Amino acid sequence: MKLLQFTDIHLTRPGDTIGGREPNDNFRKALDHALTHHSDADGLVITGDLSDWGDREDYQRLKEMISDLSIPVHLCIGNHDERDTFLSVFPELADENGFVQSVLELPVGQAILLDTWGPDTHAGFFCDVRRQWLDDRLSSSAGPVFVFMHHNPVPIGIAPMDKIMLQDAQEFGALVKKHASKIRHIFHGHCHLLLSGSLHGVPFSAPRGTNHAGWPDFGSEHNLSASDLPESYAVVLADETSVMVHLVEYGYQGEIRREGSPDYADWNRLTMVR
Repeated sequence: MKLLQFTDIHLTRPGDTIGGREPNDNFRKALDHALTHHSDADGLVITGDLSDWGDREDYQRLKEMISDLSIPVHLCIGNHDERDTFLSVFPELADENGFVQSVLELPVGQAILLDTWGPDTHAGFFCDVRRQWLDDRLSSSAGPVFVFMHHNPVPIGIAPMDKIMLQDAQEFGALVKKHASKIRHIFHGHCHLLLSGSLHGVPFSAPRGTNHAGWPDFGSEHNLSASDLPESYAVVLADETSVMVHLVEYGYQGEIRREGSPDYADWNRLTMVR
């Protein structure tokens, strides 16, 4: 199974930039790169911050941009989104409680997409209703389950970022612990950093994002830190026993060289080009 994860696409008015980068252009470039190199993917999940300001026009533009793609696209919302505005364009993505949550059947197990949005804040929330919904889905699933969400459920050790992580982290963690044997991997975004770790033994990861990049500034107490690292997305390879996550820095403009050989017999100090 191959899945793609985009995150933090931050669409905004065409021509407006964030960190000197145009989010609409970078999203199109990400799609072009992914469809060129990974047309065999079983699906693409975009884990939130679909719009930078939650404008309806951004969601309409997104709908147009993904409408004719050759692989299915699945959406989560993040703190920069506006749930009601989003659902006015994608009403079919509301669950029975009005949250943007869904279960997808995959070639290997299922994906469960979560809604961690809360009003008037950049922090994440996962209330009793959402936790019960997830508990029910996990209880009825045979597994393995791949969970997709926007907010990080674990502190990353950078003070300003940890202020806006998932606020219901302890309760969410208890639910993960309860179903840890079924949850194969958790994918999130939000931090604009390449991250990996585990929660009650369940691994998680996050790519940097398709537009602007963060920087792990452990000394910062108040401000988020940015960088000019390349735009990226994740490629997920999974089977019944393993998961591999690649970061594809499609914004890298340097040379790609094919050099050396994996065959030990070809390793020769006198003839190898390094």
